[in-house]
Amino acid sequence: MWLLIGGFLVLMLCGVPVAIAMAGASLVYILVSGTVPDVVIAQRMIAGVESFPLLAVPFFILAGNLMNIAGVTGRIYAFAVSLVGWMRGGLGQVNIIGSVIFSGMSGTAIADAAGLGTIEIKAMKDHGYSTEFAVGVTAASATLGPIIPPSLPFVIYGMLANVSIGALFLGGVVPGVVMTLLMMGTVAYFARRNGWGSDAAFNWRQLLSASVEVVIVLAFPAAVYVMIALGLSTNQAVLIALAVLVALDWYFDFSAVMALMTPVILIGGMTLGWFTPTEAAVAAVIWSLFLGLVRYRSMTLKTLAKATFDTIETTASVLFIVTAASIFAWLLTASQAAQMLSDAILGFTQNKWVFLALANLLILFVGCFIDTIAAITILVPILLPIVLKLGIDPIHFGLIMTLNLMIGLLHPPLGMVLFVLARVAKLSVERTTIAILPWLVPLMIALLAITYIPGLTLWLPHAMGLGR
Repeated sequence: MWLLIGGFLVLMLCGVPVAIAMAGASLVYILVSGTVPDVVIAQRMIAGVESFPLLAVPFFILAGNLMNIAGVTGRIYAFAVSLVGWMRGGLGQVNIIGSVIFSGMSGTAIADAAGLGTIEIKAMKDHGYSTEFAVGVTAASATLGPIIPPSLPFVIYGMLANVSIGALFLGGVVPGVVMTLLMMGTVAYFARRNGWGSDAAFNWRQLLSASVEVVIVLAFPAAVYVMIALGLSTNQAVLIALAVLVALDWYFDFSAVMALMTPVILIGGMTLGWFTPTEAAVAAVIWSLFLGLVRYRSMTLKTLAKATFDTIETTASVLFIVTAASIFAWLLTASQAAQMLSDAILGFTQNKWVFLALANLLILFVGCFIDTIAAITILVPILLPIVLKLGIDPIHFGLIMTLNLMIGLLHPPLGMVLFVLARVAKLSVERTTIAILPWLVPLMIALLAITYIPGLTLWLPHAMGLGR
């Protein structure tokens, strides 16, 4: 056990990429211990990616890339300016609302930071905001990506923990709202302290137009429900409502109605049983293609090819991490290391609230050094048996783990969002880290609320009849 863990830590300290460090440590352990045949490393790595739910990974990544090239990010930004740009610290609020909308399409924090973040940071700098503040609010809002559905980390966690991915998606809605309100409150605090005004003139017409778009999106599921109550079949009701929506958008050229519809379509489709979370990822790609090729006509074969190749590159790196983490996690279990660590934690405390506090500290620490997907793959086999034994709902724990790891993305030495934003803003990693520090306050408050108020996570899945 110590050879496996020690080898991994030594390779990490030497600067070896996390996936290679896990695969290398696993190979060394197998060769030195002689306890299992060396062919097992290939078998377990293949088994780690031989999973239907994992098909959602490339499709969600592709959907996010397609949204970026379809001109949707610019429309989201314009919509957010109309909705909240008139507030104090307007573009800070716009940054957060824009991330909320984009979260419903991409499912990853890095896509949010790299796509919408590029537009937001430039706009904030042009309006006189400091680069540090622009980077800080962009980093914090990017953590919403995997909390508000859809979410790639939820797909990986759901597969490993054997819990409903749809329930995890629904479980992220209320925590996402809580995080959004805390971040908006933080922007308001900085705006009042620094005497910032608004960045867009208050315009009743623009505000009303943006509000109407929100109402139209909310009216979509209500209209479907009414038509079903009147005797139409579910398929007929959805198709009629969708046809009316597309016609209205084509006539009035709304800024963000079609983008806002993405999570409605995905969650609604899963709730109605039309598709699984994996198939929902395919639906997201089809919707993205419809927007880019038919509705906005902003995609070209060149940009479509670029999005595809970017998806292949990102998917390859993600799945390589999954394969390496799979053999590493399997060896932790086979060598009884996972059981020993579980017993040590249970020997320290049998109180679930104390355990959750310790788990937060552990996952936060791990998230600073290990990629999100790898961390989930390693930690779930160790922590999930304790979670179940202490009576903690695994859906609740999935939200806790994901948020911890999202916060880890903002920290050196391996915080990918940190490095993406440092490159986008042309800041040093040190200055970017300092810029992010104040935003850990609302994130940590949100983490504590989600940890110790399980109802925030579980209310919506239970209300929709979804659970373990």
